Amino acid sequence: MVPPAFWDTPQFRDAFAGQHMGRVSRAYRKHERHAAYYGRDGIPQELMGAWLGLTQAQVSRIENGPPMRSLDNLAHWARTLRVPSHLLWFKLLDEPLADPPAPHAAEEYALAQPDVTLSRQEDDVNRRELLRIMSMSSTLIAVAPVDPAGWEWPESVPREAGADPLWRHATRGSELWQVYSRSRSKRSTFPLVRDQLDVLTANLQRTRDQATHRSLCELVSELYQLAGEILFDCDNYSDAAQCYTLATLAGREAESYDLWAAALIRHSFVSLYSKQFDKAAAMLDLASRIAQRGDNSLSTRYWAHAVQAHALAGLADADGCNRALDTAEEVRNLTGRVHNGGWLRFHGGRLAEERGACYVRLNRPDLAESVLAEVVKDGVSPRRLASIHVDLAILGVQSRDPARVTVHATAAIEAMRDTGSGYVGRKLQGLQVQLIPLLGDGWARRLHEQIRAVTSLAAR
Repeated sequence: MVPPAFWDTPQFRDAFAGQHMGRVSRAYRKHERHAAYYGRDGIPQELMGAWLGLTQAQVSRIENGPPMRSLDNLAHWARTLRVPSHLLWFKLLDEPLADPPAPHAAEEYALAQPDVTLSRQEDDVNRRELLRIMSMSSTLIAVAPVDPAGWEWPESVPREAGADPLWRHATRGSELWQVYSRSRSKRSTFPLVRDQLDVLTANLQRTRDQATHRSLCELVSELYQLAGEILFDCDNYSDAAQCYTLATLAGREAESYDLWAAALIRHSFVSLYSKQFDKAAAMLDLASRIAQRGDNSLSTRYWAHAVQAHALAGLADADGCNRALDTAEEVRNLTGRVHNGGWLRFHGGRLAEERGACYVRLNRPDLAESVLAEVVKDGVSPRRLASIHVDLAILGVQSRDPARVTVHATAAIEAMRDTGSGYVGRKLQGLQVQLIPLLGDGWARRLHEQIRAVTSLAAR
């Protein structure tokens, strides 16, 4: 939170006295409070422009040119910088929270897509828009209302179901998680999530009190976790990590310990799939400790232990891996609804699959095969089944069984063609590495080439 004294500098006093919003912007950018994070020159004009939807050149002209006169533009700058209303030389009109985008045909489109359909150009547009929204929200999350009494806001909307904008936004977030979970092409849901994040970020600029700010941060954390999952599935680790970082900050600001821990758990997957197991383990240990402060009726802390088992398996710590899995199994002792079906979906139903995957990583085919075979019999989603087929193929490599490798690798490759899943693609690439010592054999060369072809096609 920026304290009231932030605005009490000679530069701000001169800018307000001269009724010059450009000089207010320059005083804000170059404030000594920002030096520790942005350096001696303060916030760059490029970043200020990103917050305002302007170019660096436009920001420079406004800061150094004559005072702007448009009330709409003045209000936009004032809200973006969160200037207290009593310092302004104009009146801010009341502005209620914006509604979430109404459900529309795009959701039906997302659910119907059998394969990856977005072009590289569309991906680039989506990425640029997301980065703009992230630039805005990263600041707005940390800057809570300075003086709620100083803002001229109408009375809160009644909280009957369907009337409260926050209730509508929470419902919309849950709907988007459901659309994502049912979509065969995860990527096709990204524009819907991005649009909702844009609305929530705009509402962070209009926060009227600390409680509303925390509630919005909670919704923002939830949606950035969903955006991160989509990007992660598309093999875009860098942008996924940025989303998870913002989700972590927003969860912390919201004082929602389970949501905060969930963001850290998701972030750990970036390290896991980069084989930085020590970094993943440290992050998951932190997530577990944060989850202990959350709702004990939820499964968050057990989810952290389940993922921690994978990090420990990567570190060849078999005993630690088994202890983490055993702790995760305690989720079965919980009663009632232990997850929400959205940002928290862990219920222990996949623990046998998780245990089998850990045994594969520990190079224990004797333990892994029976566990994974039972999971396949139970029936799982196409994406999960493809992942298990990869694990069983790796077991075939470890036991020098070409027939087993071929059967399971072929099944996973076919699933990759159907779903375009980056998650399945990454696992297939792991199998591809295991095949390298065997490339002297024709069957291994054929599988190696098929994996290369199907993962290259999905990356286009």
